[in-house]
Amino acid sequence: MPSLPPLPDVDDTGAVLAWVGTHLGHLTLEGPDGVRPGGHRGGQAAADTALATLDVTGYARSRSTVLPEQRRGATRMSPYVRHGLVSLPEVWAAVAGAAPGDRRRYRDELLWQEFARHLYARTADGLAEPLRYQPPHPSGPVGPAPWDDDMACTTWLREQLEDEGWLVNQTRMWWASHWTVRHGRDWRAGEDDFFRHLLDGSRAANRLGWQWTVGTGTGKPYGFSRWQVEKRAPQLCRSCALRDACPVQGWPDAERGPSTGGAPRPGGPATGPGAGPADPVLEGEPAAVWLTAESLGDADPALAAHPDLPVVFVYDEPLLRSLRLSGKRLVFLTECLADLAERREVDVRLGRVPEELAGTPVATTFAPVPGFVRRSASVDVAALHPWPWMARPEAQRLTSYSAWRKGVPLQA
Repeated sequence: MPSLPPLPDVDDTGAVLAWVGTHLGHLTLEGPDGVRPGGHRGGQAAADTALATLDVTGYARSRSTVLPEQRRGATRMSPYVRHGLVSLPEVWAAVAGAAPGDRRRYRDELLWQEFARHLYARTADGLAEPLRYQPPHPSGPVGPAPWDDDMACTTWLREQLEDEGWLVNQTRMWWASHWTVRHGRDWRAGEDDFFRHLLDGSRAANRLGWQWTVGTGTGKPYGFSRWQVEKRAPQLCRSCALRDACPVQGWPDAERGPSTGGAPRPGGPATGPGAGPADPVLEGEPAAVWLTAESLGDADPALAAHPDLPVVFVYDEPLLRSLRLSGKRLVFLTECLADLAERREVDVRLGRVPEELAGTPVATTFAPVPGFVRRSASVDVAALHPWPWMARPEAQRLTSYSAWRKGVPLQA
């Protein structure tokens, strides 16, 4: 398929929306006429600004605050980290001068992201199955309740998810618990719903977060109730039509599911993408740099190693057709590419990755996701560059985050 038309000016939001709606809108959840931006601007310039202004003062105290927004400690860096505009090692270094308690707590969150990537690299699509326990069994009926739409907390949460494409981690836990622990709905359907909307949506972090919250990863389901809302976002309770008859006044009544009889261990299944090469693997002379959605930043190892080569990015049409992502996710990706196009020659295509790259030897950066392994097997990869791990996956235990953390030689 021929290349898509030139990318729009990254600073012209209207042009970006029109470009996405015209060329990708038929693949989105909302359709061509419903494409809207999310709450983050994509691109290296936006990511650099976010990193340069990163301030974790008070993070340990306010990281779980939901409202008011000006009191939140959450840094909103996650979409830039998820798409490789900034790496976890870069963010780790950026908070080196913070107060010890805030630095330790924030770096612990970065390590959780790294743990999720390690787990996904070992288990691949197995992360979609309960890790250690079956989902909890709520005592009430399965499915949505008639009062759900009247709750100010869950209504506000859905609006944030669908409009902004980003949520404070506390509210992600609220929704996952409400969805599965209280209502007994399939956690994988809830995770898919999050993935469609979240600008930082990754199967690694998203699936692990859901498994931790609903108890399939730990055996301890997280209970969402009015107490959390009054503590983290009290104005939601004050404005709620059900404030005098709150249906989530107490914790959900749910029993832990039975053990699955196993836990992820080093080595993982053969389908896992693994850690990738420790050093560049050079097998030919690349003619272009193939970027993936995992790594779109200027510091992408393949991009940095081949500064004179043109860049090619393929919107994977069959994948996007099956995922039906919200348009705001594709707006963010397009902004990333449009920003890069100000410095490099960028060829954007729509179709099947192997077909679009056929006949072009490429340099690319390994991505610890199963989709990369499947697609790159049918691509002429002349130069494969290492993924920028914080701690390269080796023999760390994966039975729990705390067990894994003991095998990571990083001091918070």
